[in-house]
Amino acid sequence: MPEKDTCDIYCFDAQKVNHIRGLLSNKDISRPVQLFKSLADANRAKIAFALCHEKELCVCDVANIIGSSVATASHHLRTLRKQGLVNYRREGKMAFYSLDQEEIRMLLSIVFNDQREVKTIG
Repeated sequence: MPEKDTCDIYCFDAQKVNHIRGLLSNKDISRPVQLFKSLADANRAKIAFALCHEKELCVCDVANIIGSSVATASHHLRTLRKQGLVNYRREGKMAFYSLDQEEIRMLLSIVFNDQREVKTIG
């Protein structure tokens, strides 16, 4: 018989609950929620990982990294851009993407459990 993973009686620590509720009432958690939703797709997570290791990548680079068509890579990059995770710039006929903020790079480094400090090239 599997071990029961719930309390046998209903009781809670009002002090702890009120403390955390107070902290949450002053926080906007929508940004971290959107960040993790954006990374919930394996291809977008691979793109974020790649952008942690390279300062910027073009759409064709990304397509080859994730093993997809340029159209699929572009779709994922557009999603990340709408979520505010990546920047976009155009140079002639090339479209380049980079991580939006150093804080995002640091967080992703932790999420991806890199043992070394992530350093950008360039």
